[in-house]
Amino acid sequence: MTSPCISIPKKKTDEVDWTSPIRSLIQQSYGESPDDYATECAALQRCRQDAVRGAGSDSTGTSVMFCNLSGGSFTHFTMSARDLLYKYFGQLELLELRFAEIRVSFPWYDAFTGKLTTQTSLAFEKASIIFQIAATHTSIAASQNRADPEGLKRAIHYFRTAAGMLTYINDNFLHAPSTDLSKEVVKFLVGIAIAQATEVVYEKLVEEKKALVTKVASQTAYLYNALQEDVKEFMGRGIFDRNWVTLIQIKAKYFASLTQYHRALTDDSSGKHGDALVRFQIAETHAKEAHRLAQSFTPYFVVTLTPTMPSDAGVAILELTKSHLALCTEHKNTAQKDNDLIYHSILPSEASLPVIDKVSVATPIPIQEVYGTPEVQKVIGPDLFIRLVPLSVHESASVYSEEKAKLVRGESTRAEEADGDLRAGLDSLGLPGALAKFREMAEGSDADAESAVPQQIWTWKEELEKLKAEVDADLATVSRELELNTNTSGPKSLQHLALLPFVKNSSLTREAFAAAASSDGQVLSLWQSTKPGLDILRNNPASLFQRVDSEPGSLLDLDEGANVDTDESNAIKAQIEDIDEILGRLNKIKRERGEVLKDLKEKVQNDDVSHLLLLNRRSGPAVETALFASELEKFRPYQSRLASTVHHQQAALQEVGNLLKRLQNERGRGAWAKKWEAGEKKRKDAITRIARAREGWVEVREGAGKGIQFYQDLASMVSALKRNAISYTSSRKAERDRLVSEIEVQRRLSAPQYPSFLLHLAPSHVRLPLKPIVPAPTAATSSICFTSPPPPPPSQQYQSFNAPGYPTPPPPPPQTQQSYPHLLLRAQGIRLLLLHQIHTQASVSVLDDCTHDR
Repeated sequence: MTSPCISIPKKKTDEVDWTSPIRSLIQQSYGESPDDYATECAALQRCRQDAVRGAGSDSTGTSVMFCNLSGGSFTHFTMSARDLLYKYFGQLELLELRFAEIRVSFPWYDAFTGKLTTQTSLAFEKASIIFQIAATHTSIAASQNRADPEGLKRAIHYFRTAAGMLTYINDNFLHAPSTDLSKEVVKFLVGIAIAQATEVVYEKLVEEKKALVTKVASQTAYLYNALQEDVKEFMGRGIFDRNWVTLIQIKAKYFASLTQYHRALTDDSSGKHGDALVRFQIAETHAKEAHRLAQSFTPYFVVTLTPTMPSDAGVAILELTKSHLALCTEHKNTAQKDNDLIYHSILPSEASLPVIDKVSVATPIPIQEVYGTPEVQKVIGPDLFIRLVPLSVHESASVYSEEKAKLVRGESTRAEEADGDLRAGLDSLGLPGALAKFREMAEGSDADAESAVPQQIWTWKEELEKLKAEVDADLATVSRELELNTNTSGPKSLQHLALLPFVKNSSLTREAFAAAASSDGQVLSLWQSTKPGLDILRNNPASLFQRVDSEPGSLLDLDEGANVDTDESNAIKAQIEDIDEILGRLNKIKRERGEVLKDLKEKVQNDDVSHLLLLNRRSGPAVETALFASELEKFRPYQSRLASTVHHQQAALQEVGNLLKRLQNERGRGAWAKKWEAGEKKRKDAITRIARAREGWVEVREGAGKGIQFYQDLASMVSALKRNAISYTSSRKAERDRLVSEIEVQRRLSAPQYPSFLLHLAPSHVRLPLKPIVPAPTAATSSICFTSPPPPPPSQQYQSFNAPGYPTPPPPPPQTQQSYPHLLLRAQGIRLLLLHQIHTQASVSVLDDCTHDR
């Protein structure tokens, strides 16, 4: 069971009007419209109401409405009584910077006497709020569950912060208008808070079994002994509750007993049995006195009369002293028995016992430390009247901004000059280009040259051959069809007339095909001339620069330093690596300078000293100048880093210059360097020849592409010609078959009636017409249409690379249908000729038979 603790009572207050005085000051001192700050005034008014109303609770939440300054609206959320007081006091501090001369009536009732005190000073309001914060902290600490380690820590913290708040009142408010704010009362309250914090530390050490238990118990007893002398005086003046006096007296005796008890245990374990027995006796005496006081305390303790103590304070302290008394009696009896039977130690007097040391383990936590935490700053929030800045602060802020701008401009100029010096220094040394020659000397020009001839050129070649074969086959088909049609019986003049366009177009196409073959030959000739160089590129060109060919003028006539001295090469590589390392260091220095300058600009941009200027706005120019100098010092580390980069850059430039000069003097001259230069010349010559071969390859590629396009167009033309020729010959054949069929039918239907003797004499296979019948043209014959072959296109030339061009084949002829009247006449003529031949043959046969009979 833990001992009960005392919490400080809270002050009470009445409503206060903040709005009217603030509106008046805004209009008079700032010359602005008070209506523009109505939201801020309402927020401050509500902030005080929430703080003083919520101060009656400790950790319970209170619904609070805060102003959103950007939108002029209010936001509701829950805050504890502690946070409400934190916020209000923080806003009072900010308000005082703008309205130090404000006069508002602040009524507060004394926390102990209940007497009303009203003052118009803002300092009185601030002191009262701090007192409320301290009282709230002691209430939170006293209500913690100290059986829990976290509860122990919180109790210690809040007792210490309460002591710090009260100390701030004593240090900053000299003339207290009320008893609870007087120096002696506040000092006594600080003592109670520190004593109770030390008591909780003792409980924590007992749980952890630390060696400092005795010293901490001694310190606690000392603090309570000091308090019990003062509390009697205050009780006589009617300030403190009688139960406070009794509880402090009990704890003074109780911790005095604990101090002797723990020291006796230590003495007994170290063999000082006589000292231990005496200390057990002293501890028992103090324990009896504490238990007696606790017995007298319990009947008089009434919770309603002493709300600053826990409800079980009387029972808890009685049980605590009782159990401790029993423990002390038990250890004393055991020690007495052991000493009588075993040790027989001489018992020293109480006055001769060594004094027990004390150790201070709990000190007040300053209010600045409490309000400096991010959590409390977040609770306070932004300044309610942040938009209201005095003109003098604006002017001072402008002066400070100009000082910052001068600082940034100076550092930027120095950084730009340093960058310029770096560029100029490297340019004067020719770096990094000057290392290329030595790098090649050491490593050789073994660059990857595996850019082989693309596979596309072989694809083009195959496609070209395929297209040529297709064109040739199509032209052969056209020729066969035309020749077959030409050999068909019929009037040659009519046939030639109809076939003339096909023959002419076929002839033109063959001429273009033959001309293209000539261009193909030139392309192939150029390909053969560039093929050796391309073969080298296709077959691992990297090996070209790693061997020597004895053939003069060959592309392989390159000496890449096969006889290069290995030690010489390694030495060059080592020197180049040293120079590269310094160049990398210079680049790093430049980047670092840029980053530091960027950080400096951001730091300057985000720097705001308006709150400091508000605090010191009533000070003289000397204070303002000192403030500016002090604030500008925070940029000193950035300036030092920038200056350091300039110094390191100069040293690195000098070092790299010396290394490069040494490399040029030692490795850039001599027989080995000359030998490398000769090999380099051969390499450049070979590269030039290979470049020419590549240019030829490009021309071949372009020519092949144009040839492929030509043969594609020619193939399309020949295909169209083929289709037209086949269509024409097919229609001719169909027409011929139809005409023969019609003639046969007409012959049979229109056969003449000969005398029977003639029929008997005529051969059976001859059917003699009486007279030639010329059938009239029918609708079928009159509507015969043939596909007209296209007119031959104009011949064009297709220019390729530096060789005679491919002839451009004519575009495909359009498919059109035209009627030819002369074809109808031709068909009728064919039928007349056939009938005439049959009639003639029949007549001759009849006459021959008659003559023979005669």
